[in-house]
Amino acid sequence: MALQALADEGNIVHIYDFRVKPGCGDEFIRLFNEHDFSEDNPMHKAPARMKDGVLCRHSTDPDRFYLIGEWKSIEAHKACLQEIMAGPRPKFFDLLEAGRMVPPAYASVVSSTAHEHLAHQHDK
Repeated sequence: MALQALADEGNIVHIYDFRVKPGCGDEFIRLFNEHDFSEDNPMHKAPARMKDGVLCRHSTDPDRFYLIGEWKSIEAHKACLQEIMAGPRPKFFDLLEAGRMVPPAYASVVSSTAHEHLAHQHDK
């Protein structure tokens, strides 16, 4: 299998950095996955979503998380967030210290290893 770049040049990534209520990290993961893998998640139906996001847990703080995903545009991601907020509130939101999830950062992907280069590197 050829290696793949984490994100493609020209797209954007959202980077969430958030905490859950003390001691709720494991329950948060369970509820997040329950919602994320459900048919009710509009993120998975959005054509502007380029790759499935990843939820990461901080290595020394079990109640701190990062959520990273790749989209075609900031506007498309924000529109999907509005759709989520207009529907029933996902259960995992109740465990967030801030009570909501808003990405504190969007970043434009300005350099990404070309697919041809990655395939060549894997063959070595």
